[in-house]
Amino acid sequence: MATIKGMDKEIRQLVQAIHDSPPRIVQVTAGAGTQALSDLLGVAGATRTLLEALVPYSQAAFDDFLGQAPPQYVAARTANLMAGRAYTRARWLETEELPSVGLACTATIITDRPKRGEHRAHIATWQADCLNHYTIYLEKGARDRAGEEDVVSRIMLNALAQAMGLEMRLPVPLTANDHLTTETSDFMATAVHLTHHNIPYFCVMEDGRIHTNHVNPPALLAGAFNPLHDGHIDLRNLAGKLLGEPVAFECTAVNVDKPPLTPETITQRIAQFAGRYPVYVTAAPTYIEKARLFPNTVFVVGYDTAERILMPRYYNNSYQNMLDALAEIRDLGCSFLVAGRADKRGFFHDCRDLAIPAGFETLFRGIPPEKFRKDISSTYLRATGQRGSR
Repeated sequence: MATIKGMDKEIRQLVQAIHDSPPRIVQVTAGAGTQALSDLLGVAGATRTLLEALVPYSQAAFDDFLGQAPPQYVAARTANLMAGRAYTRARWLETEELPSVGLACTATIITDRPKRGEHRAHIATWQADCLNHYTIYLEKGARDRAGEEDVVSRIMLNALAQAMGLEMRLPVPLTANDHLTTETSDFMATAVHLTHHNIPYFCVMEDGRIHTNHVNPPALLAGAFNPLHDGHIDLRNLAGKLLGEPVAFECTAVNVDKPPLTPETITQRIAQFAGRYPVYVTAAPTYIEKARLFPNTVFVVGYDTAERILMPRYYNNSYQNMLDALAEIRDLGCSFLVAGRADKRGFFHDCRDLAIPAGFETLFRGIPPEKFRKDISSTYLRATGQRGSR
């Protein structure tokens, strides 16, 4: 059985190239992959690359980092969630205008006791434009722990090189019975399809999977999310409790009052949800168009948005067109859950202040002010230079 000692010249060269590249990373590793971290730290210049490294070995530490207890700790979905959380953390820690990467590994390899299951590792890198996932099943009995650790760590370093756009790769000593697979979720390419009107929407799940059809969220909270902040998240969480249904976010790429978003901007906006929440991206600027895409969905909106839904000027200045749209939204099984909001003068308004046409009262449901009030806005955060949600 092979035992690996020291750092090979080829590893040192690749790590140096990684350190010389702009992206900054957060690495999180459980079960294997600590050799990759050691290699990164073992070559001068690690401070240019590594923002933070975590090794959540205990179940409590793992769950705390992930924000949940996953059904399986060593699984592809879990690695993707870890990479998403690492990426979110990297974006928060990076104070310069440099790209970020979340690198994650969850693995089960040879230990000091026999394992009945397969020796395997799931590795993922999450960045603004894509998620890359690598799964390696190792032939049991072919290596000692150092040998298995070497294979996993080499794949991790190659994954990082791929994320950084480097052409260099380490040879990975695989046996005929090892099995290595890769998968990619290409956020940028999907955003381009949307802006070219090839698809009406897409959804990026919290684990990075992309859906472009046959998904219908029970509830959606739409916005520009520039940036995503605690008010959005608190409203989403409360709405989920009130509705008894999960609430996803929707980033509107085409807005009736603003220029359409570019694919680059779309990927930056949805990056804020990595590893945490599902986010839909649509080219539907109005709620009648959203309702046609997502029938039987509750739309969670702020008071100012609810006001605009009831303004004829958004229906070709026709009150009748507005009534027809509201009727179609109702017939599609959709409705609105409205959160109150303070206006520019500081006066708080809620659903009771809306001028709802007769016959459509049940289309709008208000959130009691005592349950939710967040006088914060993305506009204010941008104006004051503050950052959004962690």
